[in-house]
Amino acid sequence: MMIPLWLTILAWTVTGVGLLCAAIILADIYLGGYRQTMKSWEAVWPITAIYAGPLALVAYYRWGRPTTLRWQQQHGTPPTMGMDATAAVETIPGGAASFIGHLIAVPIVVTTGVTIAGKGVWPMILLIAAFALPLLILFEYRSLTIAGQIRSTSQRLQVALKISVLAIIAFDTGMGATMLIVAFVLGYAPSTIAFWFIMWGGLLLGFMTAYPMVRWLLSRGITEPVKTR
Repeated sequence: MMIPLWLTILAWTVTGVGLLCAAIILADIYLGGYRQTMKSWEAVWPITAIYAGPLALVAYYRWGRPTTLRWQQQHGTPPTMGMDATAAVETIPGGAASFIGHLIAVPIVVTTGVTIAGKGVWPMILLIAAFALPLLILFEYRSLTIAGQIRSTSQRLQVALKISVLAIIAFDTGMGATMLIVAFVLGYAPSTIAFWFIMWGGLLLGFMTAYPMVRWLLSRGITEPVKTR
C-alpha cells in the first residue's frame, strides 16, 4: 500500500518529539543529577519516551523523578502512589523490553528473510517476545530483590518469571494486533518511518492491554510495587 505523504510527515514529527523527550529525560538524569537507584530505570524512562513522547515525560516527572535521592533531598518524602499509578509504573518496563525486542527482531527477520506461513510478521512477533521476556525477568527479579519481601532466590525468580510471562502475553495481545494490521492490511515495509510509527502506536496499545493484567497481579499481591529509587 502506498504511504501517504501526510503520514510520513506525521511519523517523523512524532518520532522527533519522542526523541526530544528522551533527550530531556537523559539530561535530567545525567546532567541534572536525578539518578535512579535501580539503574535499569535510567534506560526504561528514555526508551519509553521514544514511543510515548510527552506522556512518558509527564510520567517521569510525576512518578520517576520524585523517587530519586536528589529530589527527596530537595523536597522530602515523595507522594504516595495509589494502585492505579503503581500499576501504570509497573507496566512501563514491559514496553521498554518490547521496544528493545523490536529493534533486535525486526532487522533479523528482514535480513534473513525468515517467514512462517509465508509471512515475516509471525517470526517477528515470536522473536520480539523471546528477546523481551528475559529482559523483563531480569528487571522484575531486581525489583523484587530491592523490595526485600522475598528472601529466597528461587522464589524471587519464580515470581519474576510468572509476572513477566503474564505481562508479555498481555502486552503482545495489543502490540501483536497492530503488527498483524501492518502486515495484512497496510503492508508497510520495516524500512519506512510509517512502519515504526505504527509500531509506536502498537506499543501504546500493548500498554493498555497489559495494564489490567499488572493491576490484577498487584491486587492479588503477586508482585510488589516497583522501586524506581
